[in-house]
Amino acid sequence: MSGRLPSAAPDPGTQNASSPAPVRTPARRGPTWRFKAEILTAIGLVAAPFVLPLLGAAPDTVNRILVWGLFGIGFDILFGYTGLLSFGQSALYGTGGMVAAYLLTRAGFPHVVTALLIGMIVATAVGYLVGLIALRRTGIYFAMITVAIAEVFYFAEFNPLSAWTGGENGLPGVPTPSFNLGFTTFKFHTGWSLYPFMAFWYFIGIVIALRIVRSPVGAVLRAIRENPLRAAAVGHSIHGYKLAAFVIAAAYAGFAGGLLGVMQGFMPPDAFMFDTSGQLVIQTAIGGIGTLFGPLLGAAVWLFLQDFLQATLKLGATWKLVLGLIFVLLVCFLRNGIIGGVRDLVAYLRHRATGEVEAEAAPAFSDEAFDEDKPAAAKHTVATHAARSRAREFKGPILKATALTKRYGGIVANEDIDFSVDAGELRGIIGPNGAGKSTFFKMLTCEVAPTSGRIEFEGRDITGMDVTEVCQLGLTKSYQVNQLFNKLTVRENITIAALADLRGPFKLDMLRTVSRIPGLEEQVQHTLELVNLVGRRDAPVSQLAYGEKRRLEVGLALASSPTLLLLDEPLAGMSPQERVETVKLLKSIRQGRTMIVIDHDMDALFELAERITVLQEGRVLVEGTPDEIKGNAKVQEAYLGGVHEAIAP
Repeated sequence: MSGRLPSAAPDPGTQNASSPAPVRTPARRGPTWRFKAEILTAIGLVAAPFVLPLLGAAPDTVNRILVWGLFGIGFDILFGYTGLLSFGQSALYGTGGMVAAYLLTRAGFPHVVTALLIGMIVATAVGYLVGLIALRRTGIYFAMITVAIAEVFYFAEFNPLSAWTGGENGLPGVPTPSFNLGFTTFKFHTGWSLYPFMAFWYFIGIVIALRIVRSPVGAVLRAIRENPLRAAAVGHSIHGYKLAAFVIAAAYAGFAGGLLGVMQGFMPPDAFMFDTSGQLVIQTAIGGIGTLFGPLLGAAVWLFLQDFLQATLKLGATWKLVLGLIFVLLVCFLRNGIIGGVRDLVAYLRHRATGEVEAEAAPAFSDEAFDEDKPAAAKHTVATHAARSRAREFKGPILKATALTKRYGGIVANEDIDFSVDAGELRGIIGPNGAGKSTFFKMLTCEVAPTSGRIEFEGRDITGMDVTEVCQLGLTKSYQVNQLFNKLTVRENITIAALADLRGPFKLDMLRTVSRIPGLEEQVQHTLELVNLVGRRDAPVSQLAYGEKRRLEVGLALASSPTLLLLDEPLAGMSPQERVETVKLLKSIRQGRTMIVIDHDMDALFELAERITVLQEGRVLVEGTPDEIKGNAKVQEAYLGGVHEAIAP
C-alpha cells in the first residue's frame, strides 16, 4: 500500500511562518479517566462480598451471576457490537465446560485452571468451525443455523458422546481450585470462599473485552453492525471480522462453562440446552445490549427475581410466567435495557439542570471552504491528499473495460461495453433512466460480477475480485443512496474508512487503542477539512442535514485515499444552492485524482467533466467532450427531445 499512507506531521521545531499549521489532535485522557470502567469494576467486585450479604444475597447466586456475566461478555461482543444474534452459544458453553470437567474428573487432571484454559481452547476451535458454517448466511438465516447447531450438540452430548459427558447425569466430582505457593496454600471451596476466584476471572474477562471494543477491531465491529455493505466497500474484510467476533464469543463461553462446573461441583447436561442460549439473550437484553456490563446486570435481575419468586413468594413453576411478563415490560419501556435507560435518564437530568440546548446545525457550506485563498492549513490538506494520489498515479488508461456484459436471466442490463479512463481525467456518465448506468458502476467497483468481459485497473485484471479487494487497490465509490454508519459520529465514520487504508482489510490488533494508529488523526482531519465537516465532527450522523450527509458520503470514499473515485449521483436530492456548493466541493477534491461521475444534472456535469460517456439501453451510445455531446443528434434523440433545450449551448 505504498504511497497511500499520510505523510508525517512536520516537526514543530523546524516550522517557520510560511509552514503549514499542524493538524490539531484532541488531548489524550489521563490514565485514571481512561481506565475508569476497570477501576469501578474492581471496586465493585471487592465490595460485593461485604455489601451483598446485608441485602440477603446468597453466595451461590452471586457466583452464578458472575458466570453468566462472563458468558454474556462474549455474546455481547458478538451481538451488541457486531450485530450477530446467535442462539447457539449453549453448544460452546457446554463444550468448554464438559472438556474441563472430563479432564478434572475422569482423566484425573490435577490443575483446575489449566483444565479451564484447555476447555476454552477446545470451545474456541469448535467456535471457529461453527462460525465457518454459520457465517455463510446472514440475518435470520444465521440465527436459525446457530439454533440447529445447538440442537445437534445437545443430541450428541446425550447420545453418541454420553460415555464421555455422562449423558443425562452430567459429570460429577469437579474439584474446586487450590494454589500452593510454598509457604501457604490458597483453597477455594464453595459459597463466599469461592467468590474471589470467580470475581478474579470475571475481572480479567471484562478488562480484555474493554480493550477489544476500544481497539481498531472494536471500531470495525461497530461499523459492521451498523452497515456491513459500507464496511466492506471502504476496504474491511467483514467476513474475517465476523468470524473473529464469533471465535471471541466462543472463548468466553467455553471458559464460563468450565467455571460453571467448578462452582457447582459437577458439569450439568442442561448447559447444552436451547434454554441456556435463550436465557443468555434475555439477560443481555434486560441489562443493556452493547454495554459489556449489561449481561452481568441482566443476570443479577433475572436470578434475584427467580429466587424471590420461588423462595419468598412460593410461586413454584409459575415463576417463569411472572418473570416472562416482567421481561416484556422491561423490553417495552427500556428498549436499550437498564443501563441504556439509566444513561438516557442521566442525560435528561443533566440537560434539565444545565439548561443546555442542542447546538444548531452548521451551515451546509461556507464559501471559504472552497476559496482559493483558504488558510494555509486547509491548502496543506488538499495538497497532502493530492500528493498521495499522484504518488500512485498510473500512466495511461487507469481503468479499462472490455466487452463488459451483464445479464439477469433474459434481461440485458449492459452489453459489450468498451470503456477506458485516463489517469487524472474527470469522466462524466449520463443516460436516460434504464440506460444501465447503476449496473455499469457496480461492475466497475466489483459489487456485481459481469456475465462476461474484462475489467482492468492500473493494468491489473480485477474481474472477479470483490469490493473490499478493489478498494484496497485504490478504487472506491460513493453511493447514490447514502450508505453511512448512522449511529456513529461523523468523525467515527471517517475513522472507519481511514482504518481500512492504514491497516489493510483484516488485522487483529485487539489490544491497541485506535488513537495510537500512526497517521490516523491526521488523515481523519484532512478528510473532514476536504468535505467541510470539521465543525460537525462529533455530531451523530442522524443529526446531519441531507447536504451534510451527502458530503460525508463522499468523505467516506475519500478517507480510503483512492486513486480512482467513482461518484454515483452526488447531486441527487439537493437544493439548487446545495448543488452549486457540491460542484465546488467536487472541483476542490479532483486535484490529482481520477474521477468518474454519474449524475442527471447535466449542467453541473458538463461544467465538471472533460469527457462524457452516454449510455442508452445498456450500450455506449457516444463519447466526446461536453461541447460535442451538447450538439449530438443521437443524444438528443435518446432523451426524446426532453433534454435538447437543457443541454443546448
